[in-house]
Amino acid sequence: MIDAPALEAVMAVRRNDGDGDDANTGVATRTRTRTKQPAPYKVLMLNDDYTPMEFVVLCLQRFFRMSIEDATRVMLHVHQKGVGVCGIFTYEVAETKVSQVMDFAKQNQHPLQCTMEKA
Repeated sequence: MIDAPALEAVMAVRRNDGDGDDANTGVATRTRTRTKQPAPYKVLMLNDDYTPMEFVVLCLQRFFRMSIEDATRVMLHVHQKGVGVCGIFTYEVAETKVSQVMDFAKQNQHPLQCTMEKA
């Protein structure tokens, strides 16, 4: 049999743990962090009068994975309107594609210009 002081101590622990009246108890909450979507960037190709159309189509196929039909359509748009969208990417991918096109054009001695802007 349990003596009175031990029984009283057990009951006090049960009262403080179970009924929620104790000042030190609270509700546990978990904050959920939401990942923000990265801002999209458009890669733009600019028209010039010196770069051959075939080279522009090659760049669009190589660096933007376009079919021959899509690359030709974008190239004609760039030629007629002065600027055309090659694709929409995250900042890092857009930056890489711009530098790849510019480096490839420079290696082949073409003045082709490519840039990016926030979509």
